[in-house]
Amino acid sequence: MKKNILMLSALFLSTTALAQTDVTTGVMRGKDYGVTYMLPKTEIEIVLQATKHTYTPGEFCRYADRYLRLNNVSAEPEEFWTLDKIETRIAGVPDKDNVYFVKMKDKTVAPLMELTEDGIVRSINIPFSGKPAAKTPEAKATESSIDPRSFLTEEILMSNSSAKMAELVAKEIYSIRESKNALLRGEADNMPKDGAQLKLMLDNLNQQETAMTEMFSGKIKKEPKTFTIRLTPKEMKDEVAFRFSRKLGVVANNDLAGEPYYISVTDLKSPDVSATEEGKKKVDGVAYNLPGKAQVTLVYNNKKLFDDQLPITQFGTVEYLAPVLFNKNSTIKVLFDTATGGLIKVDRE
Repeated sequence: MKKNILMLSALFLSTTALAQTDVTTGVMRGKDYGVTYMLPKTEIEIVLQATKHTYTPGEFCRYADRYLRLNNVSAEPEEFWTLDKIETRIAGVPDKDNVYFVKMKDKTVAPLMELTEDGIVRSINIPFSGKPAAKTPEAKATESSIDPRSFLTEEILMSNSSAKMAELVAKEIYSIRESKNALLRGEADNMPKDGAQLKLMLDNLNQQETAMTEMFSGKIKKEPKTFTIRLTPKEMKDEVAFRFSRKLGVVANNDLAGEPYYISVTDLKSPDVSATEEGKKKVDGVAYNLPGKAQVTLVYNNKKLFDDQLPITQFGTVEYLAPVLFNKNSTIKVLFDTATGGLIKVDRE
């Protein structure tokens, strides 16, 4: 069974002035032992909640207007999609260009280092969270499983034509409605003894009415679906994020059957705190990301569906927690943002 969290021990805290935190880039080599971790890079995640509708015409759809005054009832089966909700957020994925190795050394105290399943650093010296990765619950299709013919009387079933049967079913529907009104007004011959019994009787009548009405109006089966789209952020202007078709649902970006949803990403050019340093910064301490910010806009038909700032790792820099923090008698607790690799908090016990 795959574990969601990998707990490893690394040697950070020194009991003597000679023990130092040794962090290098790359993975374990030779006889060195320690923890290899990665920083994440950011992807823009667009979550689409859509529903597939499957329409099946009713047995008496041709008589829907005549007997029940139901207009625009189609006699043809149909499938179509609706886009119910769009969420735009960020997600972290392992950055293979930012791999670090924390070497275990003698005469040190071993604190806890928690990594995600993908090897992204989550925390240092914080008790194991034990929380599995959140999973989006799978929505189930909704469809009435009641056979409306089970409510039909012998007279209806013995009818020698569809028109006559439709007429009798319609009369049965009107009779059910009259029974419901009588119960609600307190005029029924056999009134329920309490509210619970009244609710049960009304639920049964509603169930019968719905099943019989679907013989005219038809039945729609709804299948909720969730689509997740990942985009690597870069400077972009009105690029196609995805396409959606009422007939086909989510389609490929080059499929003109779907209507386009456009995304724009603008780097807000956060100040570079390391701009004054010369050359490439030396690996010195525990690495973390200082993400930049981007203005992200999602547009459909010239209407903004999302327009906000998001932290983007690729637009920022890599910084380091000074080794001296881990070489004192106190314990330093560090919590990282696994989506950006940035610091959420640093505490000292």
